[in-house]
Amino acid sequence: MRNITYIITLITLLMCMSCVAVAEDVVRVGLAWQPNEKAYDRVARSVELAGGEAVILPQMRPVGFEYDDSVLQAKYLDGNGVLLQHYADQVKSNTYNGTAIDSLMQGIDAVVFLGGNDISSTLFREPQPWHGIAGDDCNATRDVSEYLTMAYCLDHDIPVLCLCRGMQMLAVVSGAPLIQDLGTFYAAQGVDYNNLHRSVRDADGKRHYTPHDVQVTDHSSLLYSIVLSDEIKNVPSWHHQVVGSVDGTDLKITAITTSQGYDVIEAIERKDKSFALGVQFHPEEAVRQHIYEIPTANQFMQLYEGVSYFRALINHCKK
Repeated sequence: MRNITYIITLITLLMCMSCVAVAEDVVRVGLAWQPNEKAYDRVARSVELAGGEAVILPQMRPVGFEYDDSVLQAKYLDGNGVLLQHYADQVKSNTYNGTAIDSLMQGIDAVVFLGGNDISSTLFREPQPWHGIAGDDCNATRDVSEYLTMAYCLDHDIPVLCLCRGMQMLAVVSGAPLIQDLGTFYAAQGVDYNNLHRSVRDADGKRHYTPHDVQVTDHSSLLYSIVLSDEIKNVPSWHHQVVGSVDGTDLKITAITTSQGYDVIEAIERKDKSFALGVQFHPEEAVRQHIYEIPTANQFMQLYEGVSYFRALINHCKK
């Protein structure tokens, strides 16, 4: 009886050790802080379907900046909600120095940067005036937190997957300019904009994701290793800003869409990092539409295609 008890105990211990080992192998993917909690769901689901654990990161705050609860005080903003240039310069020069970000990022293997608001144009390497389009607003509180988080990840070569606005933040922190509004850009070229990248509002005032195809331009890229194709069909798109250029930066362009005779940058990567990929579209939206069986799901990439971006990030962390 004693031997049987010993064997059962040993088997139980080995099973527990195996469980611990599996738990330790799980890749913990941070979701960059932003104030809209509902927006986390589709990204968290994508991470989990890819085999990772999604962890919402805390808000990152520069040294000396003051907040009311989690909101940057009004004195830091102009009348349009854009971060004032003086404070934007402080963020760009000091970034995360002196903050608690080292401890806040403990145990995080990779980070996903989500879509959302426009980025304060004062944070660009060469600042621009705000585009002035009502309804396309900035959130300076989020801008500051994400700028610090992105700078930290890039400096420490933490793998990042950057979605839509996230790709734009990757560009801004890397020193690339943004085109602040595609409609305005096309008008300046004397060309009518066809709303390929973001639909017009419907009768209820809502915008919906629009599908279009993307051309992959670099077979040596992370993006190509994920999609294994020269074309990505039916990406969910919802944006009016784009990366303007990668000249003079460590970025490279890995995908484009050509519309009305002009190339729109659809994917970028940092050449000097192990995994820093930005896509201007929303694979996580395709995941959401398929798992919740939304009627428009078949307009977009398949579920496995949406998940593949997150699986690539997680598999990279396991190597």
